[in-house]
Amino acid sequence: MRLTADIWVSAYLTRLRLQDIPAFVVARGDATAGAVLVKLNTLDGKACCYQRSFDLMTGDRKWVVLVAGDEPEVDASILKQRGFDADLWVIEVEDRQGRHLLDEPGLT
Repeated sequence: MRLTADIWVSAYLTRLRLQDIPAFVVARGDATAGAVLVKLNTLDGKACCYQRSFDLMTGDRKWVVLVAGDEPEVDASILKQRGFDADLWVIEVEDRQGRHLLDEPGLT
């Protein structure tokens, strides 16, 4: 059974909060099946956006970089993605150390 998007987002925000990593829901997508983008803002003018991808070779789901670079470029890419998918969730994580916790067990 798959988790709904809103439950996954809530659990992710809780994990971040427990590590004192600020995060915000920038765009709320479909509660049950919306895809999720995670923007990591390192607060130095740079950012990186992650999306969940399906690995055809292994059948695993993993987080991959959609776009990285100057924050305005990353924001423009996210805006473009939202134009394609109105059900898209966008979470912004702010951490100077670059922590996003997406590589931790249970978040794939």
